[in-house]
Order: sequence, then C-alpha cells, then structure tokens
Amino acid sequence: MLVLKNARVMTMLQPEFVGDVAVENGIIHSVGENLDIPGAEVIDLEGKYLMPGIIDAHTHIGMWEDGIGREGADGNEATNAITPDMRAIDGLNPFDRCLKEAVASGVTTAVTGPGSANVIGGTFVAIKLHGTCVEDMILKQPVAMKAAFGENPKRVYGEKGGPQTRMAVAAALRNALLGAQEYEKKLRRTDDDDKLPERDLKKEALLPVIRREMPLKIHAHRADDILTAIRIAKEFDILFTLDHCTEGYLISDLLKKAIEETECGVIVGPLLSDRSKVELRNLSFEAPRKLYEAGIEFAMMTDHPVIPEQYLPVCAALAVREGLPEDVALKSITINAARITGIDDRVGSLEPGKDADIAVFSGHPLDFRSRCVLTLVNGQIAHSEL
Repeated sequence: MLVLKNARVMTMLQPEFVGDVAVENGIIHSVGENLDIPGAEVIDLEGKYLMPGIIDAHTHIGMWEDGIGREGADGNEATNAITPDMRAIDGLNPFDRCLKEAVASGVTTAVTGPGSANVIGGTFVAIKLHGTCVEDMILKQPVAMKAAFGENPKRVYGEKGGPQTRMAVAAALRNALLGAQEYEKKLRRTDDDDKLPERDLKKEALLPVIRREMPLKIHAHRADDILTAIRIAKEFDILFTLDHCTEGYLISDLLKKAIEETECGVIVGPLLSDRSKVELRNLSFEAPRKLYEAGIEFAMMTDHPVIPEQYLPVCAALAVREGLPEDVALKSITINAARITGIDDRVGSLEPGKDADIAVFSGHPLDFRSRCVLTLVNGQIAHSEL
C-alpha cells in the first residue's frame, strides 16, 4: 500500500481539498482526509497538487516517431482511401521517446491512431504511456474507428483517382458503411459455415461501428464538414465523435442540438498551432470558452506531433486565459476526455476502484511554471523528481 499524503487533491468530481490518496495493487484504494493505514509506504506531498493522470483524447503519439522523419511515419496508409482494417497497435512504437516526455509531464493515457489522409483510416487504441510492449499498455482496443472529411483526403487522393471533392469523400464513407451493413446481413442469413460470405477484413472492421459498439472518430475542421459528419452519422445511426471541431463554436446552436439528438462527443484542438491551411482560418483559443458558454461538454487534444504531447496542460491553460473556467479546463483533459472516448470506467478521476494513474505538480497544473514531480501509471512510479 502506498499513501500520497497532504496534497492539494483535485479529484475532478468534487472541490479541491487537502488530503490523501491511497494506492494498492495498481488501483486507487481510497481518497480522503487524514487517511491512516498502518504499514503503508508514505510520500508526503505537502504544498503540491495531485490530480488524475492527464488524458489526450486524440493523438498520434507512437505513430509518427520523434526526430526520425519518413522512416518513423506509420500513421497514414495512403494507398487506398478506405482502410478500416488498419490497426494502430500494428504501427505504434512504444520506444518513441515522446512517451517518456509525456509521462514526465503528467500525461498517462493517450487515445492514439491513424492520421487523416484516408476517408477511413483504421482503428485507434487507448494506451497507457508507460511500458515497452503494446499489448501490456492497452487500456482499450479498439477504442474508435478513424474517419476524415475535408482537405486531407482531397489533397492525398486528388491525383490518385479520387476522392477529389467533399461530395466524393462523403460518398466513399457512405459506401463503406453500406457495404458493412450488407456484409452483416449476409452473416446473419445463415449458420452454415459453407454458406458464409468470403471473409472481408475491411467490412469486418466496420461491423462494430454499424452495430453502435464503437464510435466513428471523425476528423472535421470546417463547419460544413462538421454538419456533413452529423448528417451521415444520423443516416446510419452510429456513435461518433467530432474531432478537431475547429469551427464548432461558430455553429454552437446546431452542434448542441446534434449532441442532444445523437449523444456525440466533441474533441477540440489542436489550438496551439498556426493556421497552416484554409480549414484553420477560424482557429481560436476562444473556442473552448464559447463551447462551454453554449453548454457543450468537450475534451481538448494535442494531435501530437502537431503539438507535442507534454504541452496538453499548456493548451488547457491558454484556454483559461481566454475565459474558460479552470475546473472546466482541467476536466477537458481528464474526466471529459475519458467519458468522450469511453474509458471513464478506468481513468479520468480519482475514485476508489479506478486505475491509480496520478500526476503530482509542484504548483497549480495550469501554471506553465509548475513541474510534474511525480507520475504514477497503474500504481507504479513512472516518473519522479522527488
């Protein structure tokens, strides 16, 4: 048993208080004031801030390795616009040094996967950022199926036979989802193995999506692309998240209505970047505040390597500078991120029974001068400056 004592505890579910967190066998045992557990190892954290490990709801960490270039770029299989059979776990390098840098900054979980070159890119995985074997790091696999609208598929496939337009991107997604529906119908028609359709890994990978067992993780920046994503999701009655959602704040009334009708999730970012393409012309750190004021719950993300993973707390802090309440900013990189990606049964808040993923800071986590001095992943010390 390990007891972290006398910290300023931020559970994400209740007001901050000075108290303790007890950890046993990789799980949070108890959270409270003046915990007295005989025989426990104690780490005194007086004056320090203790919070759940930070979660990035949309990243490509491990898929584009740091400081390598093309040789380490394994996130876009840009040979076919429809590749749902690609799996992040097959391209993820747990030895990428960025994982250690992330953990040293208090980030403990990443939802990582393919990029946005393809209309359908493959499955994302939720991993803990401490370990050497992907299988041992998996929190949830698969966690979502990647899809993309807008400029990226057009740019990549415009000279490869298409899709060349937003119409074609939408049509390609519809056709893929329809193909999966037809494949499932054929599977249901017979119990005779000899009469089953020939196995199709692309269609098979999409079955959890059309069955509402796994969300479509939709890359969409522009307002019209966001609305197209909503339109298609409604047509097929699928679960989905709107990732990037750069212009979502411009259509907050329509976005809120869609959330109420479909329970879709919103993941905002990357915001700490330049307006590198037309889709980003309305990029603004005011977006989180405006979404909050509209009553929209959201997570924030880095899109690593666009923003290095360790700067996710900085992104949250800059949103606070633009008017977002501090507690909402912290939730956007912890419990909201966990809820929206479907992993909140394990991570995102400090509660008994959840994974002991914990970050301890020398000062307030949203003060850029604060250092992460202790990180626990599954109850094990993954980083320490104590």
